[in-house]
Amino acid sequence: MSRLYLTLLLCIICLSNTFGQTKIGTYLKHAQEKYKNGDFVYALELYSQAMQIDSNSIDILWQYAETLKAYKDYNKATVYYKKVYDRENGLIYPNSQLYYGLMLKQTGKYEEALNTFKKVKSQFKSEKKSYPYLKAVREIESCIWAMEYVASEDSLIFTHLQKPINSEDSEFGHLIWDEKLIFSSLKADSIGNNEEVYTKNYKTQLYTYSLDNTGENYKRIETLSENGKSIGNGSFSLDSTRFYYSNCQDENYNYACKIMVAEVIDTVLSNVDSLGSIINKPGFNTSMPSIGEMDGKEVLFFSSDRQGGKGGMDIWFSYITNGNQYSEPVNLEAVNSVDNEVTPWWNDSQNQLYFSSSWYDGFGGYDIFKSSYESYDFSEPQNIGLPYNGPANDLYYFKHGDTSYFSSNRIGVNYSKNPTCCSDIFRVNLPEKIPSPKIDTLIIPPVIESFYELSRRLPVTLYFHNDCPNPKSLDTLTKINYIDGYYEYRAMLEKYQFEFTAGMDSSKSAFAKKELEDFFINYVDKGVEDLTLFRDLLLTELQKGAKINVLVKGFASPLAKTSYNVKLTKRRISSLVNYLSAFDNGVFKPFIKGTAENGGKVVFTMVPFGEYTANKSTSDDYYDQRNSVYSKAAAIERKVEIQSVSYMENDKIFPLASESSIYDIGKITSKNNIQKTFNIQNLTSGNVEIESVNSSYDYVTAEIASKIISGKKAGTLTINVNPTQLKGLNMVYVEVKIKDFTETLKLMLTFDVE
Repeated sequence: MSRLYLTLLLCIICLSNTFGQTKIGTYLKHAQEKYKNGDFVYALELYSQAMQIDSNSIDILWQYAETLKAYKDYNKATVYYKKVYDRENGLIYPNSQLYYGLMLKQTGKYEEALNTFKKVKSQFKSEKKSYPYLKAVREIESCIWAMEYVASEDSLIFTHLQKPINSEDSEFGHLIWDEKLIFSSLKADSIGNNEEVYTKNYKTQLYTYSLDNTGENYKRIETLSENGKSIGNGSFSLDSTRFYYSNCQDENYNYACKIMVAEVIDTVLSNVDSLGSIINKPGFNTSMPSIGEMDGKEVLFFSSDRQGGKGGMDIWFSYITNGNQYSEPVNLEAVNSVDNEVTPWWNDSQNQLYFSSSWYDGFGGYDIFKSSYESYDFSEPQNIGLPYNGPANDLYYFKHGDTSYFSSNRIGVNYSKNPTCCSDIFRVNLPEKIPSPKIDTLIIPPVIESFYELSRRLPVTLYFHNDCPNPKSLDTLTKINYIDGYYEYRAMLEKYQFEFTAGMDSSKSAFAKKELEDFFINYVDKGVEDLTLFRDLLLTELQKGAKINVLVKGFASPLAKTSYNVKLTKRRISSLVNYLSAFDNGVFKPFIKGTAENGGKVVFTMVPFGEYTANKSTSDDYYDQRNSVYSKAAAIERKVEIQSVSYMENDKIFPLASESSIYDIGKITSKNNIQKTFNIQNLTSGNVEIESVNSSYDYVTAEIASKIISGKKAGTLTINVNPTQLKGLNMVYVEVKIKDFTETLKLMLTFDVE
């Protein structure tokens, strides 16, 4: 090989690396901007694009995990915090293992979380006054408490308030007044209701909903609205002549809040004024007002990060005189901690303060606690237990008569993408209470607890040997049962060890063999154990008449071509369905076919990803089968994942999908018009009618080949972009709306205009 050729080759490699790094830098810059603005979905897409260029960057993995945590996608955040820690052992990001444990706890995996927190405690044993050490010690006790918790035998009626109160956005309940529920909702001013992106367009506003079916049922409180501000919370004075609430200015994706007060004149809230600096201390966040009567005096409880607290947001109180004079606030030390204490609510009849905290013994995230007030002292906080609390965030407890309300982002809330992104309002009644006929009720136990158990077992990950089932086939279905394939795969451990370690020295060979053995035990075998538990819980729900949609995603190592791998991943998903169909003499078959007498039904939504998400460092060399077939790096990519379960609305699932809903065009000039055609698959057997294809950009147009897509067929949609006026990194999308569905299919393009 000539020296000139080598020089040219090195130049090309250097230019390629430089271009890649420049592109990554552009992605990361825009991703961080979107993160700061609270646009987590956009940020996640940009980080994903960056990871496709460099999947080994610990910094990108960390930022991706942080964004997932902010987006409250606990399952995925767990995966990526673990990836960070596995690569850097806490040397670069010391809190990676702590956050991994917290995310495990928020998915209800208490035993795994407990073991992780023990490791964190050991990691920070030389820094016993540090927050990570103190938090780990606290969480060890909390996990043990959660695992040993014994629920009350009282059968409560647990209600998830339905639309229009709860939506795919976030809702928080505050109080009942004049037979109306006053609640706040995070809704977009100019973006569709199904969009889970918190942009500047998203503002929290206060609403009322008439519970007695009189007057206008659903109404925003316009007199409190203020352009560019988020309005929330709410509490009336003891004489009902004043209404206290929060007025917040966005600071990145957080809020800077102060407490306001409005006069109540003939049920209209007006004459708004801000409380003075005694309460709204300049430079601090002051929010979540709650009025009560304590020691015969009117008192204002609120949450603030002002100086003099124990850490984060603390609960404070101030006595009110003559309706407009406020005493110097007192820190409620008995309930505050180094973490956050928020959403106080005072129960006058019981002399108890309810609030939420992320510090004390709990099930995960924020739990609801109560503290009794007696002899001028508050008792130690007590967790109010199930069903009020769970692994997600549980907040804004209040009571009206014998009915309790709280808000939560637990599994089962309304959502369009992330099952735990957004909070809904729940209600709990005593058994003798008859729920309003306007709102559907679910009784816990056992239905919600079983569905919760079903959801928290996810993801269930199942692994396959290379090109299995049905090697070298172009079929998308198989007759092979996953368990039969598992037994064959499991028997290949020694072959994997032999092929991968051929030519290695003895010390490396022993380590590699142990690593492969651990993979088969901790991944392959564990997947079957998880599948068994999931199977039984799924059957329990179906036998109660539930209609459940199961989302299954397929993956593959990058050895074969993309088109082939998509068919292969479909066969792998098919083998899972075959396993359930054959189980226990076909007990699942009526539910899969939709013929069960009780109306129960399970639908599998299949998303074959092919190798699109495979680690780009995994070998795709056919002649290097040691690495492309028999390595752990390759084996770990060959899988299907049961990723989510959800109740089906009107017995229907959204029928459209695209194998790749986002496409990166790359770097272009402003003179290059863009044209990209997407294939759209109809997953159902019936025809799908496309009502419209919408874009919010005047420089983007879209053309659909046909407005009717036949059952199990594919259609095409072409997106055209005129980038004349654009610069830098851009992401555009169109939304495909179909008849009888509020959900839409979004197709995206990213490109970098020079």
